[in-house]
Amino acid sequence: MSASISNIRPPFDQPLVDIVDYVLGYEIRSELAYETARNCLIDTLGCGLEALEYPACTKLLGPVVPGTVVPHGAKVPGTSYQLDPVQAAFNIGAMIRWLDFNDTWLAAEWGHPSDNLGGILAVADWLSRNAVAAGRKPLAMKAVLAAMIKAHEIQGCIALENSFNRVGLDHVVLVKVASTAVVAQLLGLTREEILNAVSLAWVDGQSLRTYRHVPNTGSRKSWAAGDATSRAVRLALIAKSGEMGYPSVLTAKGWGFYDVLFKGQPFRFQRPYGSYVMEHVLFKISFPAEFHSQTAVAAAMHLHAQLKAAGRTAADIERVTIRTHEACIRIIDKKGPLNNPADRDHCIQYMVALPLLFGRLTASDYEDAVAADPRIDALRERIVCVEDPQFTRDYHDPDKRSIANALTVAFKDGTKLEELVVDYPIGHKRRREEGIPLLEAKFRTNLARRFAKKQQEAILAVSLDQRALEAMPVHEYVDLYVI
Repeated sequence: MSASISNIRPPFDQPLVDIVDYVLGYEIRSELAYETARNCLIDTLGCGLEALEYPACTKLLGPVVPGTVVPHGAKVPGTSYQLDPVQAAFNIGAMIRWLDFNDTWLAAEWGHPSDNLGGILAVADWLSRNAVAAGRKPLAMKAVLAAMIKAHEIQGCIALENSFNRVGLDHVVLVKVASTAVVAQLLGLTREEILNAVSLAWVDGQSLRTYRHVPNTGSRKSWAAGDATSRAVRLALIAKSGEMGYPSVLTAKGWGFYDVLFKGQPFRFQRPYGSYVMEHVLFKISFPAEFHSQTAVAAAMHLHAQLKAAGRTAADIERVTIRTHEACIRIIDKKGPLNNPADRDHCIQYMVALPLLFGRLTASDYEDAVAADPRIDALRERIVCVEDPQFTRDYHDPDKRSIANALTVAFKDGTKLEELVVDYPIGHKRRREEGIPLLEAKFRTNLARRFAKKQQEAILAVSLDQRALEAMPVHEYVDLYVI
C-alpha cells in the first residue's frame, strides 16, 4: 500500500513570499543605490552596443519572423528593431551579456545582475509606448532604476548562501526568478499573480552549466541570460492572464525544486532584501574577462610593463604562478585546446598570457585571428594556479569581498620578478572614486562605436544627470539609442 499524501493546497513557500513582498512593499531610500543603478544602466547598455560589432551576436537578434514590426513594441537599443516585449528582452539580454563585460556579483553563486535589464527595459519601454498611445502617462526611467535595484537584490541575496553551480545548474535561474518578479510588478500584477509568476519561474526546467565548462564551453553562455530574462517576461504575462501558480514549488516532497534539483537542501539567507547588492555590485571596467580573473589581468598588465622595461619577453619566462582563490580554480583554470571565444574568455591562463605578451586584453583578443598566434598557447602552458586559502576566505568575507590574485614570473635564468598582488579590481565598491570616471569613459567609447556625435551628446546629456534621467519617460530615453 502507498503512504497517504495530503492533497491540501499549502500556502506559498516563504522564499517566494519574501520576494514578492519585497518587490511590492520595499521603498528604496538609498541615493547610493539609485546612483549606482544609473551607472549600471549606462555601462550595461554600452556593453550591448559593443556586442553589435560581432556577427555571432547580431545573427541572433531581431524578430522571430523576419520583417515583423510590432506597433508600440519595445525598441532594441543600437538597432532599428521594434519587437514584442518577450523577443525584445531576448535581444537586449543577449547583447548585454555577449562579451562578458557587464557587472558581476560574486558569492556562493556568481552571476551578472544587470542581465535582468533585458526584461526590465523591454517591458518598461513597451508599457510606456502603449500608455502614450492610449493617452496615459508613460513610465519614467526612475521605475527602471528601481526595478534594477530590486532585481539585483533578489538575484544577489539568494546567491550569497546558495550555490547552484555545485549542483550543476547555471546562475541564469536567478535571472529568470528576479526578472519575473520585477517585470510582473511593472506589469501591474496583483500579489497573488506575482506569487504565481515567481512559482512558474522555479517550476521551469533550469539550464545546465555544461556550456560554461570543458569540454562543452560554447556561445550559449553569451545568450543564456537573454533567454532567461525573456522567459521571465513570458511567465509574467502568462500569470497576468490568470494562470495558476504552484505554492510549494520549492518544498513539495519528492517533486519540488529542493528535492529534485538542490539535493534536498532548503535555501539559506544571509540578509533581508534591501539595496545591498546594487550598492556593492562589481563593474567590469578595464577588461572583458570573467571576473575571477580581473585582478590577475590587472597584475599581468603591470608585469608586461616591467618586462618591457627590463628588455625581457615572454620567451624568457619559465613559469608564471597565479596564487588565487578556490572559485577561480574551479571556474577558469583550464588546460588543453581552446575551441572558440567563449572557451578563451573562461580560461585564466589565456587571459593572463595576452597582457603578458601584448600589454592588452580586448574583446577581439578572444577571436580566432588573435588566438592563432602560437606564442599564446606556448605561454599558457607555463602558467599554473595555486589556491591560497586566505584568498578564498577573503572572497567570501562580507566585509572584504575581495577577488585577489597574485602573480609571480620566474625566468629561465633562475631569476624572478617580485610577486605582484592585486586584491580589488577597479570596478569594486572600494575603488568607486577611481572607477566611475573610467566607467563613464568606457560608455563614451561604446556610444562612439554606434552613433554620430550629435546622438552621442544627446544620450550623454541625460545619462550622466541623475535627476534628468530619473524623470525622463522610458520610451523617450530608449529612442535616443535608435538607429
